[in-house]
Amino acid sequence: MACNSSTCNSSGCYKGYVEEEQPKPNTKAAVNGGNSCQNLCVKCKVNEPVCCGIGGENSRFCKDCFKNNLYGKFKQAVTYNAMITPPDKVLVAFSGGPSSRVVLQFVHEMQYKAQKNYDANKDKSLPVFGVGVAFIDESSTHSFTSQHIEKAIEDIRLIVSNLAPPSKELFVVPIESIFSSDGIDGKERLKELLDAVSDVTGKEDLLSHLRILLLQKIASENGYTRIVLGSCTSRIACHVISATVKGQGYSLSADIQYVDSRWEIPVVLPLRDCPAQELNTLCSLDGSLKIVELLNGPCSGINGLVSSFVKVLQEENPSRECTIVRTAGKLTPFHFNRVPEIHDSNVPSATRRHQKRYTLKPNGSLSSDSFCPICNSPLKKSNFPSSLRSHGSQQNPDLFASACSSCQFQILPKDPSLMEEFLSLLPQQMITKAKHGDQGNFSLLREQIQEFLFSDGENEI
Repeated sequence: MACNSSTCNSSGCYKGYVEEEQPKPNTKAAVNGGNSCQNLCVKCKVNEPVCCGIGGENSRFCKDCFKNNLYGKFKQAVTYNAMITPPDKVLVAFSGGPSSRVVLQFVHEMQYKAQKNYDANKDKSLPVFGVGVAFIDESSTHSFTSQHIEKAIEDIRLIVSNLAPPSKELFVVPIESIFSSDGIDGKERLKELLDAVSDVTGKEDLLSHLRILLLQKIASENGYTRIVLGSCTSRIACHVISATVKGQGYSLSADIQYVDSRWEIPVVLPLRDCPAQELNTLCSLDGSLKIVELLNGPCSGINGLVSSFVKVLQEENPSRECTIVRTAGKLTPFHFNRVPEIHDSNVPSATRRHQKRYTLKPNGSLSSDSFCPICNSPLKKSNFPSSLRSHGSQQNPDLFASACSSCQFQILPKDPSLMEEFLSLLPQQMITKAKHGDQGNFSLLREQIQEFLFSDGENEI
């Protein structure tokens, strides 16, 4: 929780989640009058402020307090939503930008402290979670020189290798590997697929869907149990407006929660309460937080217009992005917007108690057994008849029936005669989900009926 100091602003200082001891206030400065206090950090009252939070002049922090404030937001999100538990293996999606750089640093610091506690604890009942880093190379979709790409990847390897132990495995995977292990075949197939999408916004959204599918593939093949994204308040605010414009209002609440377990490997957003402005400021203040020049080009279409619009709103009112996210947060979440409970008897009881203590169970949540095979958005059953009527072709009817209206309008070809060729270019994961999407998520189904199942020690009647 945030402290109750009168100097706290809307961003909160999260004092209770910062483990480092704060220096005591300088009593000499305190008695010199109000003018001296105005030139001191609003939190420690000792050091001179070097930056401001989104609260402006009323939230002037020194370097250490500013970083501790951001880390407190991160730690609160992780703890309250049981994002990371001791037996987990966490895969951090790293793009090289400020948001992913900060979340990698905070996850590393959390792991480092857990390792120190484990070494000092004689019980050894709670293991230390593992951390891996994944970088998706999307250079094949942009016009960059090979020297530029090699330099960026080398910088990323250096960033990960410079992190203190425990060591972290780095995966540098090209986006085209979602199709095939053969790089040449994958590049050609990716190019043909993107060229088949005429809508600029649909092309960007499809590339984003392929990115998350590839992260799922990396995590699944290497035994990771969580995927950590660096999506911050600013990016989520843009998504709220763009999803509304695209007609994705029903599934919007599923995308903006702290936890998303609709995927095989749950996706978590620990920086949901951290604006991009504060993350950029932290990277500029802390010389150790080196960032890599982004390899992705600027957004265009609806995504680019919304990003520019939100940026203007943020300039007029620094707390506007937070207001957008808080307002959208009042939407009812789905049943998969929490970490599934552990029922494995091989997992230590201390770990199960730890997760049960911190796992939040929403009192009311939406339920959806069907998902779009392209973007994986939850669907209303009432949408299926209109989806079937929107396409005259009878080929691959499962995909037509289960694709959301946004994907049908922006990604799928309008000409039914081109549909079969387009479907042949999609990754196998999407085709499989279209054919077996009605099976739902069995882990979530088991969790819903858990109280009606016999345990291993009970005798059947």
